[in-house]
Amino acid sequence: MYLQQFFIEGLGCASYLIGCERAGIAAVVDPDREVGKYLTAAQARGLKITHIIETHLHADHVSGNTDLAERTGADIYVHELAGAQFPHKPLKSGDILMLGNVRLEVRHTPGHTPESITLLVSDTTRAAEPWLALTGDTLFVGDVGRPDLVGADVAQELAGKLHASLFDGLLKLDDALLIYPGHGAGSLCGKSIGSMRSTTLGFERRHNPALAPRTVSEFIAYATSELPEQPGNHKRIKAINRQGPRPLGEVTPKPLTVQVAFRHLQYGAALLDTRPKADYVQAHIPGSVHLEADEQLSNRVGFILPPDVPIVLLLSDPADYVPVVYSLARVGYDNVVGYLADSLQVWQTLGLLLASGDVKDIDVAELKTLLDSGSSSRPLVLDVREPWEYRQGRVPGAVLVPLAELATRVNELDPETPVAVICATGSRSQSAAALLGQKGFKTIYNVRGGTLAWMRRGLPIER
Repeated sequence: MYLQQFFIEGLGCASYLIGCERAGIAAVVDPDREVGKYLTAAQARGLKITHIIETHLHADHVSGNTDLAERTGADIYVHELAGAQFPHKPLKSGDILMLGNVRLEVRHTPGHTPESITLLVSDTTRAAEPWLALTGDTLFVGDVGRPDLVGADVAQELAGKLHASLFDGLLKLDDALLIYPGHGAGSLCGKSIGSMRSTTLGFERRHNPALAPRTVSEFIAYATSELPEQPGNHKRIKAINRQGPRPLGEVTPKPLTVQVAFRHLQYGAALLDTRPKADYVQAHIPGSVHLEADEQLSNRVGFILPPDVPIVLLLSDPADYVPVVYSLARVGYDNVVGYLADSLQVWQTLGLLLASGDVKDIDVAELKTLLDSGSSSRPLVLDVREPWEYRQGRVPGAVLVPLAELATRVNELDPETPVAVICATGSRSQSAAALLGQKGFKTIYNVRGGTLAWMRRGLPIER
């Protein structure tokens, strides 16, 4: 048996190539949109990809299943309750898929979604019993799947099903069972997923806080409380995955002259500037959105840009084009028309405007000084955390607008009033500040270290 895990930093997504080298066939489980890596890995091991298996329809990232199927001829498998509208073979609990000597048993483990499955994997040359489990978003390292991404109205019902899937199902298996989950640290599909990328059932039984003994009602309360923000654009991503994603095909750089790029912008395209912050501050194109080309780009863009808008990229290096396009495509932003190949000097030479300055990063001591000033420069503190975080403690007078709601509620704020954006640690506030910058807010501060740094300094807290 051969198993290889692929992991996307930032999004925290894990996918798997699993197969039988003797038979030369393999399956890809939960593929993301950068499908070339599976083809390369399979070829290196002498494997032909014959199966593509989804543990569920994802809400945080767009699948690469249709693209991979188009390139390999493999069948796509998904549980019968998924309502998948693309060509696939439906699965139900108890189904067996054989990859040569490798046996995959399908267990229906609803809870994160109604259709979620776990794959119990046996190497029949060694033993009939399962050696490992691909648990998708049912069981993570140190956590379990959140039940609210299908909809808040069914979260409690799904949490009850998740309890049954875990306590009446998976936890009855052997402690030695290896657990390979569908997400790791960075994912928004759990509360606090651990940074290890695999575990054992026995270790999780003893040390996973979600698996502590609870009644069903206590578990439901635990599973539906204190959840992080929902992934940006998650309803649209779920719909794309149900309908069947458009195959991306090969991603190749598309350089644009200033004239061509400007024409796209005139017709409504967004300009996404992915350069380092210092470069953006020095000079940028007015109205552009600044999100650095780092591992958090996929998580942030869904809160900032409309999902169907054409996108022109401004890059530090043309070599960034392909990874940035994949970062956007993973969360459903497929319409990248190209990147500005000419320099900003050429832009300016042609009589087009440039701006300088940006959101100002401040620490909590600087924020306290601004709040104590009593002058017209005193900012509104905008807290973009989740309500449960806000209730635990906040900067006095802070106004709550969760990041996931900011795009639709930005008109509640006065763009002429200085705004200090704060979250827990300074990550979500960067995304919020970028959105306010695009909307023309005059003075924006991003509070480094967030509310945690404010508390550690012993500054006043309101509850």
